Parts: sequence; C-alpha cells; structure tokens
Amino acid sequence: MVEKTVTITGLSANSIEDAVQLAIARASVTLSSIHTAHVTNISAAIEANKVIRWKVTVDITFDVHDNIHE
Repeated sequence: MVEKTVTITGLSANSIEDAVQLAIARASVTLSSIHTAHVTNISAAIEANKVIRWKVTVDITFDVHDNIHE
C-alpha cells in the first residue's frame, strides 16, 4: 500500500474542531480514502481581545490507489 499526505489549512469562527472538520470536508471533495488527520498547528486571530477566528494546519493522509485504464 502507498499513502500520501497533504497539508491544508482550515478556518472557523466557531471552534478548533469546526476548523478541522471543515478542512477534512473540503479535502474529501477531491481526495478519497482519507484515514488520518494530524493537526500540526493551531492559531487564533484576535480583535478587541477576543478570538474571532481559529486557524488550523492539518496533515491529511490518504491511500493512493492504482488505477489501470484500458
């Protein structure tokens, strides 16, 4: 088996978990067989001393399948 890992960034005004879920949901539009998400960085944008947006960097790993075209 061969796997590939891509790094993407998710943003959410709601929560860290929501930012991760949005990143995975977006990646799943073009990637199949996603099986691992590793959060490598979390940051927050601040305005008026309040968190206005969460930003997460996620390494998403998926299986690479052999496709034979005839």
